[in-house]
Amino acid sequence: MIKSTLLQAIDAGANELKKYFNGTFTISNKGTLNDLVTEADHASEKAIFSVIQNNHPDHFILSEETGEMPTASTTKWIIDPIDGTINFANGIPICCVSIGVEQDGKMILGAVYNPFMNEMFIAEKGKGATLNGQKIQVSNKSDILSSCLVTGFPYQYLDTENGPLQIFEKLIRKAIPVRRLGSAALDLCWTAAGRFDGFYEHKLQAWDSAAGFLIVEEAGGKVTDLKGNPYSPYQPGIIATNGKIHASLQGVINGGSL
Repeated sequence: MIKSTLLQAIDAGANELKKYFNGTFTISNKGTLNDLVTEADHASEKAIFSVIQNNHPDHFILSEETGEMPTASTTKWIIDPIDGTINFANGIPICCVSIGVEQDGKMILGAVYNPFMNEMFIAEKGKGATLNGQKIQVSNKSDILSSCLVTGFPYQYLDTENGPLQIFEKLIRKAIPVRRLGSAALDLCWTAAGRFDGFYEHKLQAWDSAAGFLIVEEAGGKVTDLKGNPYSPYQPGIIATNGKIHASLQGVINGGSL
């Protein structure tokens, strides 16, 4: 029942994205330069809420635009109505709807859907991960020097030791390709599908990674915080890899050399 609701909800949100994409809609700032919210974000969120609340009115909801809608339920829906809002606002079709389902503090389901590329990633705890119904697995590369990585940068730059630019510089000085898609949820899914060998980012919110990190794990990958501890979407830093390059990437992020 929960999985069926998840699929209905993510489809409802994606339908709103398709209605607004490359059209005319309002755009506002959430307080930080280029941290945008659009009319489509709100429409997608409303459509998702409607599906969930019609089927599970007692469930807890955490969503990017509305925040927490707490209940006594131990089942929580963690929602990003548009991950990659800047891409969406500029007509770049690298964006998606991301919904994760947490039960008793553990992620049990995750779905990420990019309707513009017709790619639906789904994972269920203990049952693997799929792309459009076909099983996916992480890549098999074991040398970070031959890997292809992806990252993102925060809207407010973290001017700290081993910050985003310092890590990026260390990697690209060794000719390691590091991409920047603009959607953490898709970064994670593309790592799960073996398109990237690893993803790292210094500052995410729970809705950015809740679905995607489960998809990586269920595709055979490894996900930790920046220090290598078990991952929680409620802390900011993440490393997600095929497992084989994890220690090397973690070392670089924590001040090591290549």
